[in-house]
Amino acid sequence: MIHGPTSHTYYSQRLRLHYVDWGNPDAPPLILLHGGRDHCRSWDWVAEELRHDWHVIAPDLRGHGDSEWSTDGTYNVMTCVYDLAQLIHQKKLAPVTIVSHSYGGNISLRYTGLYPESVRRIVAIEGLGPSPKFLKERENEDYADRIRKWVDDKRGAAGRTPRKYTSLDEAYQRMKEENGYLSAEQAKHLTIHGISQNEDGSYSWKFDNYFRVWPPFDIPMEELHKLWGAITCPTLLLYGADSWASNPAEDGRIDYFKNAEVKLYENAGHWLHHDQFDRFMSDVRAFI
Repeated sequence: MIHGPTSHTYYSQRLRLHYVDWGNPDAPPLILLHGGRDHCRSWDWVAEELRHDWHVIAPDLRGHGDSEWSTDGTYNVMTCVYDLAQLIHQKKLAPVTIVSHSYGGNISLRYTGLYPESVRRIVAIEGLGPSPKFLKERENEDYADRIRKWVDDKRGAAGRTPRKYTSLDEAYQRMKEENGYLSAEQAKHLTIHGISQNEDGSYSWKFDNYFRVWPPFDIPMEELHKLWGAITCPTLLLYGADSWASNPAEDGRIDYFKNAEVKLYENAGHWLHHDQFDRFMSDVRAFI
């Protein structure tokens, strides 16, 4: 009989953060790091495939899943880099292999550049962050205007009531709308683990709405490029042909990496590990 994962917690910057452990502690450690507005159980199909050869750990980012929300409603990438560093440090996982998606890819690539000796190999699905075009446009914005917009957006988030769904089925339909490639089984699983029931009987997504508000500043792009260049382990960057994300093989960002390969998935969007699961697993197994 195959059992599911066990739930655990660790602490980082005074927050209680959640992760699931798929057992097999004597095997090499593997972290599965989800993206924004997602949760650790979105990796369940991947974990089931890898749990026999790896010690699989999947954390919930702060403000996501069953982790606590940031008390000041601020979510920046470097704060989450510290959370990941704490998980690896506290659980003595280094050298670790990482498979990550989107926001989680951005976090894990920065960590790997900071601590290259701590990561064996890394897979990042659309994890390089905003496109060079978007960042260039943002650089041209007035700093004061950018901060004022951040203040207004934070106020808006403070006044926003999390959307309530009258039933699990209604939330499931919203999940299907978000990604039309999902099978019924995938959409139901992601919905069940990504939602909680309110006191009035309605349902709301688990992630903190403040996560939608991006901080006005990040580390300078030239410093981020240095972090990518400091990565020494083999790196696999995956992109969906039908995604909104900018492909680093086409926009030039691949040039900042020393040992990276880009693969493009046809008939796949931003969640290509769901959309083309069999191909994804084949590529990941061969790479790690």
